[in-house]
Amino acid sequence: MEAETIFADTNLFLRYLTNDVPVQADLVESLLQRAAKGRVNLVTTGMVIAEIVWTLESYYELEKMEIQTMVLGILNTDGLEVIDSDLILQAIAPYADKNVDFIDAYNAAWMGKNDVGKIYTFDSKHFNRFEGIVVEQPK
Repeated sequence: MEAETIFADTNLFLRYLTNDVPVQADLVESLLQRAAKGRVNLVTTGMVIAEIVWTLESYYELEKMEIQTMVLGILNTDGLEVIDSDLILQAIAPYADKNVDFIDAYNAAWMGKNDVGKIYTFDSKHFNRFEGIVVEQPK
């Protein structure tokens, strides 16, 4: 019998990563163990990862390097498929190393993957930190 595929929402990861509600963190750990054994297939999206990054940064006030480590842990979780994990992997390094917003880093990774070399934005500060991207304001 094939394992059921189930979507994993943001709050599961936040409970597990922060252990701020230990009973829930333990339930998530058990779920992740079942996924690692192939009893359930978990799937999540880049939007969930973006929400995790934003919450860990704004509410929990964690440092970007710590968040980067947590996101890499999620991406390497057995039994969990993260949609667009290639883009998230490309975005998480500059998020921490270049001190840019995660969404900007994700969009820069998407641009690179899709051969889009120019961006129109009024917020050039972060995009100027990426090589190969031409940053302009609309005229």
